[in-house]
Amino acid sequence: MSQSFLFNIESGYLEGLVRGFKNGLLKQSDYLNLTQCETLQDLLLNIQNTDYGHILTHENEVPNVELIERRMRERIVVEYNYMRVNSSEPLSTFLDYIRYEHMIDNIALLMAGLSNRRPMRKLLPLCHPLGLFDQLEAIEVASNIDELFNSVLIDTPISKYASQHFDKMALHNTDVEIQRSIIYKSYLEDFYKFCKKLGGTTAEVMCNILGFEADRRTIVIAVNSLSTDMQPKIRESLFPTCGKLGPVVRKLLASSTDFEQVRLTVSKFVTYAGVFNNIERDTDNLITLDDRFLMLEAKMHVNSFLQQFHYGIFYSYLKLKELECRNIVWIAECISQRQNDKINAYIPIPIY
Repeated sequence: MSQSFLFNIESGYLEGLVRGFKNGLLKQSDYLNLTQCETLQDLLLNIQNTDYGHILTHENEVPNVELIERRMRERIVVEYNYMRVNSSEPLSTFLDYIRYEHMIDNIALLMAGLSNRRPMRKLLPLCHPLGLFDQLEAIEVASNIDELFNSVLIDTPISKYASQHFDKMALHNTDVEIQRSIIYKSYLEDFYKFCKKLGGTTAEVMCNILGFEADRRTIVIAVNSLSTDMQPKIRESLFPTCGKLGPVVRKLLASSTDFEQVRLTVSKFVTYAGVFNNIERDTDNLITLDDRFLMLEAKMHVNSFLQQFHYGIFYSYLKLKELECRNIVWIAECISQRQNDKINAYIPIPIY
């Protein structure tokens, strides 16, 4: 009782606010209306009846998929910033951790762009707005990996995750996706330790969610690296260690040489046994392994709202909102490209 009383003093208002935000997520009936649209203009008219309201802020704006995605992401950032400004410790630090994931993605995107000699001014608009930070403005003057490290990475909160495993000389000789996986592994394990230290329901909910994320990354990396010449030792070094897959299982996945070996190893765990099975409504094989994990993740995030007095709902709400944005963009892309036969391959969110 005292724990819940203290929680309400510091974070009760924000918890109630986020639960209200969650009630504004699109229902299945809303998705049904969106999938019946024939043009992007029709899509925007239907979205106006939801919490998104008017996506277009000026009459002369021409609707397109990029604009729709940008405006929805801006809405997420506004809600996040409001929560962050009105939060106090340790919730403030918890919310900062949520941003780190997008910061890692943004830096990986810019590193890949530098490797391919793409101009920074074209890459910056592609960055996720939740992962933007002041140092990114210096990217425009970076012409190589050294300048990127010195002007950006070294001064960011995620620099500690990079420095734990390799120095900047390794950036020249390592694939960008491997670099991202190494940094993300350290981030995920650090976030897991932080949530566990918080204790209570927050530790229970978040350690379960982050453990699932660790296992998902382990399995996906194992599958995606099958067609490469990556050594088992290197592959295993990319696997986060905070999930339910123990050392023996991780070693088996790292040494797997074909898809069937990975499937048999993973099938021993009830939670993940069905991710390799065909889904009845996936008649055109549009639903990938990542999509199946997203379906499991969506259920976990919805279930986190069934408990009270914990920080997990802030993480879950933002993840559900990002998934909703992804779904709307998918539907918009199908409408724009007149691929209506693929429009139902979005990820259902079991709102209740």
